Amino acid sequence: MLGGLGFFRGSTILVSGPTGTGKTTIASQFVDAACQRGERCLYFSFEEPANQIIRNMRSIGLDLQTWVEADLLRFESVRPTGYSLEMHLVILHKHIQEFDPQIVVIDPVTSFEAIGSKTDSRAFLTRLIDFLKGRGTTGFLTSLTAAGESSEQTEVDISSLVDSWLLVRAVESSGERNRLMYVLKSRGMPHSNQISEYEITEEGINLIDAYLGKSGVLTGSARLAQAALEQEKELDLRQAIDLKQLQLERKRAAIQAQITALQAELDVEHAETQLLLDQEDRRTVASQDYTASVARKRKVTDSDSQLHTSSAEDPTDG
Repeated sequence: MLGGLGFFRGSTILVSGPTGTGKTTIASQFVDAACQRGERCLYFSFEEPANQIIRNMRSIGLDLQTWVEADLLRFESVRPTGYSLEMHLVILHKHIQEFDPQIVVIDPVTSFEAIGSKTDSRAFLTRLIDFLKGRGTTGFLTSLTAAGESSEQTEVDISSLVDSWLLVRAVESSGERNRLMYVLKSRGMPHSNQISEYEITEEGINLIDAYLGKSGVLTGSARLAQAALEQEKELDLRQAIDLKQLQLERKRAAIQAQITALQAELDVEHAETQLLLDQEDRRTVASQDYTASVARKRKVTDSDSQLHTSSAEDPTDG
């Protein structure tokens, strides 16, 4: 969805969506991939304790405890109401400077609304984002949105401050809920404008191309049913093509047999005609021989007649 290149280092990423859409899961998989590259990650969790996140992520095949033990990942779980916004900012700065991470996760940023107004929360997050950018640290923020809220704004109104914004949401269809994701913006890079379905499986997040049909986006079992229907249609078409090709081969063979039979008939007629011609030639030769023979015989007879006539009229013969 990001052109296969991922996010820019040092940028700020926001994932927003209602509860149950997998924002923490997406953040955890982002952290797991970073730790696999040997990058240090600092995860601030303001709703779940660290041991609970680690336990839950095991169900999708992520072993975050390994990275904690390797000192590549550190969790800081703090209740948002425990301090003021200013004190939270001081604590965040302190932990970031001590651990010196390449990636910082704030999950979720909407927790700060419990201890300040929207204006104060936005000012707090603006200072935090500026601090991360000044260090060249990648910030990964999650934001909880209310069901039915407009996708073009967040609870703390920081969409204009971030570099990349992913929106996740759940849709209900055919008696089931399925998750969708799309990129609202990602500065400095081409990105997909298509909605994609994703599943949270035992092997992490699996992104699926959503089916876009005449009736809209199909997800879950509806997508599978449509895919099966299209596969059946494709199979029927292939069978129809194979049958047509078989019929064509049979017709070609029948026509070839007819051509062979006609050629054989033509050969027979040609042979018969040749025999008649040969017979006519022999008859002509025989007729000519007969005529010549008759002619020769007549010449001999005529000569004899002339000889007898001459003898009878010769007075010297007596």
